[in-house]
Amino acid sequence: MKYIKTDKAPKVVGPYSQAIEANGFIFCSGQIGIDPEAGVLVEGIENQTKQVLNNLKQVLEAAGSQLDKIVKTTVFVTDMNDYAKMNEVYGNFFRDHFPVRSTVQVVKLPAGALIEIEAIAVK
Repeated sequence: MKYIKTDKAPKVVGPYSQAIEANGFIFCSGQIGIDPEAGVLVEGIENQTKQVLNNLKQVLEAAGSQLDKIVKTTVFVTDMNDYAKMNEVYGNFFRDHFPVRSTVQVVKLPAGALIEIEAIAVK
């Protein structure tokens, strides 16, 4: 088992890791739309979705993987009415390969985020 950490994605704010590599899989903690350079949550569902996926990209690259090796995502949104906007941005990141996915509405996310995505990828 290997712990993955990169400064190119937001720092963790609790007792968890950005990702862990185990048995050829990379398990990524949920990312929200915090810009790691500015340290602030970007505004709007489209911008947050884009930032979340860029943050996941950085974590996966630190682990020696990439977005097109994601096999499963779980998407958490605070408003299912944002689904179409989120889905459009999400689709721009996955054009030729589509991971399996679950999307659920939740009451609240950390830092007032509108979306959080966790992922499982292969090395």
